[in-house]
Amino acid sequence: MRRRGGSESLSVARGELRDGMRVEWDVPIVMDDGQVLRADVFRPPEGRHPVILSYGPYAKGLAFQDGYPSAWQRMIAEHPDVAYGSSNKYQSWEVVDPEKWTPHGYACVRIDSRGAGRSPGYIDHFSPRETQDFYQCIEWAGKQRWSSGKVGLNGISYYGINQWHVASLQPPHLAAMCIWEGAADWYRDMTHHGGILCTFWANWYDMQVKTVQYGLGERGPRSRVTGQLVCGDETLPDKELAANRSDFGDEILAHPLDDDYHKARSPRWEKVTVPFLSAANWGGQRLHPRGNFEGFLRAASSQKWLEVHGIEHWTHFYTDYGRTLQLRFFDHFLKGKGDWAAQPRVQLQVRHVDKFVERHENEWPLARTEWTKMYLHRDGTLSSGAGLESATVTFDALGDGVTFVSEPVASETEITGPLEARLTVSSSTSDADLFLIFRVFTSDLREVTFMGAIDPHTPVAQGWLRASHRKLDSKLSQPWRPYHSHDEVQKLKPGEPVALDIELWPTSIVVPPGYRLALTVRGRDYEWQKSTGARLSNFKNELRGCGPFLHDDPRDRPTAVFGGRTTLHLGESHLLLPVIP
Repeated sequence: MRRRGGSESLSVARGELRDGMRVEWDVPIVMDDGQVLRADVFRPPEGRHPVILSYGPYAKGLAFQDGYPSAWQRMIAEHPDVAYGSSNKYQSWEVVDPEKWTPHGYACVRIDSRGAGRSPGYIDHFSPRETQDFYQCIEWAGKQRWSSGKVGLNGISYYGINQWHVASLQPPHLAAMCIWEGAADWYRDMTHHGGILCTFWANWYDMQVKTVQYGLGERGPRSRVTGQLVCGDETLPDKELAANRSDFGDEILAHPLDDDYHKARSPRWEKVTVPFLSAANWGGQRLHPRGNFEGFLRAASSQKWLEVHGIEHWTHFYTDYGRTLQLRFFDHFLKGKGDWAAQPRVQLQVRHVDKFVERHENEWPLARTEWTKMYLHRDGTLSSGAGLESATVTFDALGDGVTFVSEPVASETEITGPLEARLTVSSSTSDADLFLIFRVFTSDLREVTFMGAIDPHTPVAQGWLRASHRKLDSKLSQPWRPYHSHDEVQKLKPGEPVALDIELWPTSIVVPPGYRLALTVRGRDYEWQKSTGARLSNFKNELRGCGPFLHDDPRDRPTAVFGGRTTLHLGESHLLLPVIP
């Protein structure tokens, strides 16, 4: 396998003063195996300053406006504070705008990860090699003459996910990190929801990584600021490009259980001791929020905070709301100043059907939660009374499933926290995939959906489980959050019922009087509508309720196994809700 660029010349970085910053382009950082990575550094003209660092594959030289035009246009149209106070020339996807950080006395470092943008090498996302690169970049930044020696990590999504991983290695110069909508567990959060393969990563690889791989050269974009080729000065043939990257989708498919491949790409919570702010999105179902909540609960750090918001997953990172929160956090841990010490441990933007209301809490889940069971009934209702033990409902596994709907709620009802369902299930085949959707309907039965992290019609909460993956980890499971081992397959015997404990990811909704709660149980992805016309430039599929996070690979879900008939044995089958009094 050929890996070009390992002995690339350590050319001197170009530096200049512009827009009130000292900027150095393409600064070389040499890894322990000789590979050279490239960084852009934006810093105040004089002095030593703490560093805000990001490391990832989206190409540091590609402007947000050029790489993700539909997301950019929506964001600045609805949130003009994002664009205000900056020339926006240095805006890049999912990392900080240096024009808004250097005036506060921070150096901003952006690094193209191995094999992406202007950094040569072999692409292997979230691998131990990539995490080790990230570690070495942090240590490099902490030792530069313009650095105070304190490094903070900040960024969205990929730039948050890999923070959990590198924190497990405990870099000495890492002083704080802000994980903005960053998943953590490579298996449970990202590649296999409830043991069911998610095809997102294979499609993401095509749309957001291969398009900025090092070696595209003249076939790739140019920086609107420097005129440099975003993907390196070499233009390599397709065969060589393919040889310089992993077969990402097929590698994930080849690991259907939570094996060493997945564990090597997941954090070790007992090693995550650095102070952090974990920022989740209620609407990030199917990718980001679970990791933010799990990190807050399980990481060993004694100094950790949780924030949860809504709307698109890139927006609040850039709004005055999000940026001010981040600055307060980093000012405390990187500069030793400000009022962050008084910040409550949990800050929630509690979701209503038409707004968000900020509230501070001291823990998660909330200590005053009234855990409330609602039972499934044969007539399609959802109520607080248990059903008949002998009652069953059967549905086509690849059809629309069944929906259980409550009576109208008598008064305003807040549901904030993780959800759990206990279902007794049998199948006409040797397995079954369960897709659970917690929904809210108006009094006239119109579904209430939200602008999610990506999809504009996101339901309130979702959960998944492959019946053959029902084995629980008794040490990590909680009554409100079952934790599945995913280390062996326990096939079903056709027609024989089994009990399943299913995790639905945390959510928040204040339900108005007269509205109804509902739980849908089906064997395929939720759809708000068959067609919506909603699309984003960086995804292949139309957005129909689940964004790009689909479970539709026939190699993982052969019809002979997952296209049978699924029976719910009602009786004690129920949904556990976190009701806040």
